[in-house]
Amino acid sequence: QVQLVESGGGLVQAGGSLRLSCVRSGRTFGGFGMGWFRQAPGKEREFVAAIAWSADITYYGDSVKGRFTISRDNAKNTVYLQMNSLKPEDTAVYYCAADSTRPTTYGRTYYSTPTRYDYWGQGTQVTVSS
Repeated sequence: QVQLVESGGGLVQAGGSLRLSCVRSGRTFGGFGMGWFRQAPGKEREFVAAIAWSADITYYGDSVKGRFTISRDNAKNTVYLQMNSLKPEDTAVYYCAADSTRPTTYGRTYYSTPTRYDYWGQGTQVTVSS
């Protein structure tokens, strides 16, 4: 079993920055594709960013490209989401997700699909004030 715990959310003014962290525990061996999604009230869950399991290949949602950066520290079983130039429309609960399947073929379409992930964190609230 795998557990994911997010942290780093909070209240920030527009134009500010936050760094989210997601620590993975439980089964830690083997490669995991990791993703960040977000969900605002009344909206569907939206893909934010992902990093592939077999290499540090990254993918981003169109609304965050150029502002957010996903990275990971394998020694700490942690994935990060650095969020810069935050906007009020970035306000949402941010979820970390893990894909344990280690696909041989993947790309942005694969990692931007929520159903590809088999483990999810509880979420962390990010609020951006104008």
